[in-house]
Amino acid sequence: MPVGVLRRLIARSPRIVTIAVLLVVVGLAGSAAAQRGRRGFFNMRVPPNPPYDGAFMFCRIMFQQNPNGDGGGWSVDYPRADINLTYRLSELTTTAVSKDGHGGFNHMALRLTDDVLYKCPFIMMTEVGAAYFNTEEAAHLRDYLLKGGFLWADDFWGEYAWRVWQGEIAKALPEYQIVDIPLAHSLFHMLYQVDRVPQIPSINAWFSLGGGTSERGADSAVPHARAIFDDKGNIMVLITHNTDFGDAFEREGDNRAYFERFAGVGYAFGINALVYAMTH
Repeated sequence: MPVGVLRRLIARSPRIVTIAVLLVVVGLAGSAAAQRGRRGFFNMRVPPNPPYDGAFMFCRIMFQQNPNGDGGGWSVDYPRADINLTYRLSELTTTAVSKDGHGGFNHMALRLTDDVLYKCPFIMMTEVGAAYFNTEEAAHLRDYLLKGGFLWADDFWGEYAWRVWQGEIAKALPEYQIVDIPLAHSLFHMLYQVDRVPQIPSINAWFSLGGGTSERGADSAVPHARAIFDDKGNIMVLITHNTDFGDAFEREGDNRAYFERFAGVGYAFGINALVYAMTH
């Protein structure tokens, strides 16, 4: 697997970051019992979640498909993006990450109503223009975020998908505003200096667009990093719109040109997001 871009990122890093995995910020609830197999939404087979061991695990949220939504659903980029980002976190920082008995990187797929949610200092949703939260799910998401949790919502394109997501996240946090994150914010400077919001297309879109990056043309021409801040000024919800960081993680080994163009900037932002989530 090519690693030149990531080595250059390491070389440019001004310091080595040691991250204490601060799981206490989201409280401790009982872990859900392991099952022999689960069905995610869309009747997709999802393996049992590994037991909680105190180290970092990528936690992906399984959500219901919105009948009026826009997007492929919760399982896009699963599980390779989850595994690859965890691997790069372990490589580029000294964070303790969870591994199985064979050295593989543990990760979880869970619903918002699962008790194990409160073991996750960081959760991610992809293609959130397709998300739907019922009343119970919205209440659990609100409780998780107000207790110190961190959600990254990624990979949705165009204004229609944006309006769908606005409506769903407002079910959980109706009194909070979504704002653009200024480039001076510490999120962009935690470990790597990120000077722009990169527009990362899916690898298939990149091929079909002949090297272009906007998947919906003029409707998605400008990538955004937006946030919902808590009352103390910390990011609760990170929202990356008109860009697909998940594919930068998932597809890093699929094509050298795609890797060279998007993996470095994708991981720089992604590692910053994880460091921020676990230290704020």
